[in-house]
Amino acid sequence: MEEDDNPYETLGEVSSMTTHMLAGAAAGIMEHSVMYPVDCVKTRMQCLVPDPKADYRSVVDALNKIVRHEGIKNTVRGFSAMALGAGPAHALYFACYEKVKHILSGGKQGNHYAHFCAGSTATLFHDAIMNPADVVKQRMQMYGSPYHSTWICFRDILRSEGVRAFYRSYTTQLTMNIPFQSIQFITYEVMQDLLNKERNYDPTSHIVAGALAGAVAASVTMPLDVCKTLLNTQEHCARNHLAYINGMASAFRTIYEFCGVAGFFRGLTARVIYQMPSTAISWSVYEFFKYMIHKRKQQSSEDMYIGSSVRIAAATARNSLNLTPIIPMQVSNEQNKIKELNNTPSISR
Repeated sequence: MEEDDNPYETLGEVSSMTTHMLAGAAAGIMEHSVMYPVDCVKTRMQCLVPDPKADYRSVVDALNKIVRHEGIKNTVRGFSAMALGAGPAHALYFACYEKVKHILSGGKQGNHYAHFCAGSTATLFHDAIMNPADVVKQRMQMYGSPYHSTWICFRDILRSEGVRAFYRSYTTQLTMNIPFQSIQFITYEVMQDLLNKERNYDPTSHIVAGALAGAVAASVTMPLDVCKTLLNTQEHCARNHLAYINGMASAFRTIYEFCGVAGFFRGLTARVIYQMPSTAISWSVYEFFKYMIHKRKQQSSEDMYIGSSVRIAAATARNSLNLTPIIPMQVSNEQNKIKELNNTPSISR
């Protein structure tokens, strides 16, 4: 079955972009909001030399210690930075993916080259918006963070390190996210081919495919995520004689120096636990909003068609009613003439 045969998969040229952007923005905010406390744990567990009070054995242990010693509010520090970035970033992300995929695949399923190229292109736009938000978010998430608000964090970074600080990890982020998103999209599309061949709206298949796609992509790209965290947070104890850690090579060297090969997989469990439900939420919410927006537009089109049909029928009926009184009037005139003839006295001869 081709995607063009399914109106849910292939929307109108004009409405399609708007639909994908609205659905994508909703999916991005929902995904990051629900899993944000786990994201906080992941950031802290990736620290190379954590504070003794923030040396966690597991995700559950981390959440328990943060809530008990710092309060539940600290599990959502930096949330506003994420919310401001996730909406527009995911709007462009999904809209770009759907557009490029449709152009390269010609509306046909099973073209994984198209999925890879579409995912890579979408990542360029997504990370350009999300990278500055990630820098602020992760510095707010660190144990003992000196920043009292998202705005203060943004302002202080800009003043002390300049605009470059917000894109210090951009190349590493792309190096990580292009394979991550490509693997995620390919895995998701393969699972959809297996679980949902007709490509109808099916929440179960969207959740299962999304969760598996997130787990596979997160595991493969884990070392790059640790590098990205180090570049974003600029962990003081890891900088030695360097003013700042710049570039992926420097990040790799620093991580290996402090933790060896195992350091590249710090927080792997937290990352997989975070990515599985968050990717499942992202895809299921995206598909739900895409379906609902399309359904509403389809219903509006049907209502307009029915409304115009009713108006035409009503106009036709009115025209018919305007003609029908002529017939009774003619019959009445003939009856009056007959009565007059009958009442006329006959002339006898």
